[in-house]
Order: sequence, then C-alpha cells, then structure tokens
Amino acid sequence: MKKRFKRIYIEITNCCNRSCSFCSIDKKPKKSMSLDEVEHILKEIDSYTDYLYLHVKGEPLLHSNFKGILNLCKKYNKKVNLTTNGTLLLSRVDDIIESMVVRQINVSLHHFKKEEKYIEDILLATDKILTTSPIHINYRFWTLENNVLTKDMEGMLVKILNHYHLSPSLLNEIKHEKNLKLQDHLYLNKGDLFDWPQLSLPFVSDTGTCLGTRDHLGILSDGTVIPCCLDSDGILSLGNIFDQSFPNILESDLYQKIYQGFLCQKISCELCKRCSYRKRFDHS
Repeated sequence: MKKRFKRIYIEITNCCNRSCSFCSIDKKPKKSMSLDEVEHILKEIDSYTDYLYLHVKGEPLLHSNFKGILNLCKKYNKKVNLTTNGTLLLSRVDDIIESMVVRQINVSLHHFKKEEKYIEDILLATDKILTTSPIHINYRFWTLENNVLTKDMEGMLVKILNHYHLSPSLLNEIKHEKNLKLQDHLYLNKGDLFDWPQLSLPFVSDTGTCLGTRDHLGILSDGTVIPCCLDSDGILSLGNIFDQSFPNILESDLYQKIYQGFLCQKISCELCKRCSYRKRFDHS
C-alpha cells in the first residue's frame, strides 16, 4: 500500500521580512521556488497527500508569485495551511480568499510589540477573511516560558478581545488555557518556547518517537526533502526532489531507518537524539 501523509510542508521561500530571536539562524542560502519548481513538487507528491503547509522557515506571503502558487495548489486539488508573521496578510487577503484552497491560517503574534501597527492590519485582514470564507484562523503565541504571557502579549490580547467585543475577563481564562475559541473559525493558541533541533544541543534520549516521516515530511526551498518540519537546515537530507523521484526518496535507507525506528520507539539519528520537541509526542 502506498504511503500517505497527513501533510507535507513545502518551503516556497526561506526569505523573511523579520529577524525574530526565537527562530534559529538560517544557514542555507536564501531562495524562493519558481512556479515550475512548485509544480514539479506537486506532480511528485500528488498522490501522497491532500494537505500542504507552505512553510518550513521563511514568510510564505513574501513570495513574489504567491497567487500563482495558490493557483497551482487549486489545480492539483490541494488544501493549504499557512503560517505567517502577519505583516503582509492584509496585502494578500484577496488572493487567499479568491483561491478557495486555504483552509487554515496560523498568525504568529509572539514576535510583535503591542504598539506595532501591524496588529491593526492583521485584525482588518482576519475580519475580511472571517466574513467571506470558511477559513480557520489561529492567533499564535508560541514563545512562552512556563505558560507565562509577557506584557506585550497581554497588551495584544487586550486589543484582540476589545476588537471582537469580548469580555476582558477572558484574559484570565487565556492565561490558563492552551487553546481557546474566540468565535466561529477563530482561535487562540499558546505554546512554550522550543529549541530548533541542532547537533550542538545536549543529548535528550535515544528512545521515543516522533510524527516526522510517520505523518509528515518537509521539502526545503532548494528541494531537499527532510523527515521533520523542524530540520530547517536539511541536516537529515533524505534526497532532493529536483534530482530524485519522490518514491525513490521514500525507499532510501535513511528514510526507512528513521521511520522504522520511530515505529519501534528507537531514535536512530543524532539530530533526533538532541531534539526536545519530539518529547511532546512521546507517550511511552
């Protein structure tokens, strides 16, 4: 039986218009995929998934032919998730709505200061999306320490609550809940800061599992196929989709080693042994 993935990440660009401290330093050259490259990937993975996440690193809305990429996703009948820093959301909102392929947008708000004007632009963009489409939107605060909100985060949350005419008392509930529904199709999502996997990090364990290779893979902007959406430097390169067929990449020794290891609660690669994020999926 052919392997099916819950989702595949495609890093359409690793360029970004912010320099956030929580992102690891990108060691790969800056590159945006061409439309031909994106279509090549879509042809290769067409029968392996119905869901695409258009990022690993980088800001997907920064891509100069973002609308063309959405059109390709529609051509291949794919459902699209976006994770964005939100700064360009208002300028891309019409493209997103008209494409009819975007099912969810995750807006990372943890990099903003409460006084930044982008917050108002994001609220305007989400208003238009929520009133004209069935897209789900998540406001994300993913850089907490021990689930504690910073003053800037609290300030932004007050603006959000006021904008949607929600009770200020919800702020206390937000402090204690990881996920909260604000209204239909609109959610708030919190998470603690995590370390991007690096070989220089301390050893975590050589037992456990992960969702990488099991329900998702990633493809970097240069075509490198990675087993995990956090391997942004392509340390565990499974091959390059511009040089090899996708089926051959899935048959590679490294893919099978990682995949079979996770099934047996065995961590086979040094990078994974130093990844603390995977402990979130380890319930052994």
